[in-house]
Amino acid sequence: MGNSGFKIQNSELENKQKIVLDLPLRREDVLSLKIGDIVLINGRIVTGRDKLHKFLFNKRPSKTQIPFKLEGTILYHCGPIIEKTAKGYSLIACGPTTSMRLEMYEYKIISEYGLRGIMGKGGMGIKTLNAMKEKVCVYFHTIGGAAVYLAKRVKRVVGVWKLEEFGMTEAMWIFDVQEFPAIITMDAHGRSLHEEIKNNSYEYYKKYLGLEWTSYA
Repeated sequence: MGNSGFKIQNSELENKQKIVLDLPLRREDVLSLKIGDIVLINGRIVTGRDKLHKFLFNKRPSKTQIPFKLEGTILYHCGPIIEKTAKGYSLIACGPTTSMRLEMYEYKIISEYGLRGIMGKGGMGIKTLNAMKEKVCVYFHTIGGAAVYLAKRVKRVVGVWKLEEFGMTEAMWIFDVQEFPAIITMDAHGRSLHEEIKNNSYEYYKKYLGLEWTSYA
């Protein structure tokens, strides 16, 4: 399918099929995804944490001011550890950071910059979920506590923006990734696996404690 789209392959490690996503993603690719899908990501992604989100939200730089094309790509909530070498940049670790602390900014960034994916850990809130449904975007939950393993899924550090201003972990880095693993936990159809698990857990909790028969009148 060229440089865009997705295909299904059989995992050698599990019987469950994984969806291989080739970036940049198109609208129809994203609409085909649903919560619970396991994916392997190939292509170019960018990173961003608190300072970068605050800058994009408040300063709203135009797309032409950002040295990387954001349309169709994934914004990864990550503060990587990177070493500068004679040949460029060498990535050491790139685990996900908690996404919820960026909830106040994300809906606007999704709306303004044409992102097709947000990636991190822990999921996000209703503002982000609504923006994903409206603008056709999904949330990728990746592996916490596996920063070195995930760094091996990055084939090349392509470049960086705002390094001197924000510092290494807060700058926007651009990575070429290959078979980067994640699970869709918020989709473009308005479903959040995080909310569904929380609600189901609450119902089981009430049943376990017998709260459905309890009267507080």
